Amino acid sequence: MDFLRTPEHRFHNLPDYPFEPRYVEVEGLRMHYVDEGPADARPILMLHGEPSWSYLYRHMIALCVAKGHRVVAPDLIGFGKSDKPTDINAYSYQQHMDWMQSFLDQTELTDITLVCQDWGSLLGLRLAAENSDRFRAIVVGNGMLPTGDQKVPPVFKLWKGFALNTPWFPVARIVNLGSARTLTKDEMRAYDAPFPDKTYKAGARAFPALVPIAPDDPAAPANRAAWKVLETWDKPFLTTFSSGDPITRGGDAYMQGRIPGAEGQPHTTLQGGHFLQEDSPMAFSNAIIDLMARMEA
Repeated sequence: MDFLRTPEHRFHNLPDYPFEPRYVEVEGLRMHYVDEGPADARPILMLHGEPSWSYLYRHMIALCVAKGHRVVAPDLIGFGKSDKPTDINAYSYQQHMDWMQSFLDQTELTDITLVCQDWGSLLGLRLAAENSDRFRAIVVGNGMLPTGDQKVPPVFKLWKGFALNTPWFPVARIVNLGSARTLTKDEMRAYDAPFPDKTYKAGARAFPALVPIAPDDPAAPANRAAWKVLETWDKPFLTTFSSGDPITRGGDAYMQGRIPGAEGQPHTTLQGGHFLQEDSPMAFSNAIIDLMARMEA
């Protein structure tokens, strides 16, 4: 498989991202992750989505670690400091699942609290359902596990067409537009850092087209099987959606109604856009920290 590796100098002097890089090899590709906090603490696994990377969680990593927690935040293949296959056809929903399963097995994480958003939810909820004995709780912000049986917002269809067809795919501007606040110049540089040119962006372009939007989608059967598990999930399940995301709006209520572990949880609506990690990192972190405290009580 042909792939590119972003030169390390692209990541020098990024604001608020002092974390030591760590790597595992998944099917011949190098996958980067952050692992901060006490090694013997129960891990919080933070999964990013499209078209971001672990930099998205920089403030939340620091806040959770400051409270004594361990945080693990990988860069999905095709993103961040992880290797980037150059052929868009190298990416599929199942291939991303296989890469993440390999990551989970190699890091030997257990007693995991999952925190996920966007494609981090499409992968993370499947991962938790397929490895339920290794997860103790789930926190979802602006995410879902689609099966192709639900209606798709018109704005998503526009986004899918844009990602596949536009000659210009401005990653940092996309993150900026999806945030309620305006990112700084250095933050914009950080989101563009993984992608020196368009040849590095196949994974980012691929993601929207991989979302199951029809019942016969290749990923639909596995996602329906995952929902069978989630419909019996009685461990804590917390939603922390934002107030201003047109794509995932209503998904929190949908999951609260289907997942037993959501009952009685202090679900909250955070202020912000799609990238609530940029808009409400402290409130998002506090929801996680409070959940961890309740589970330890």
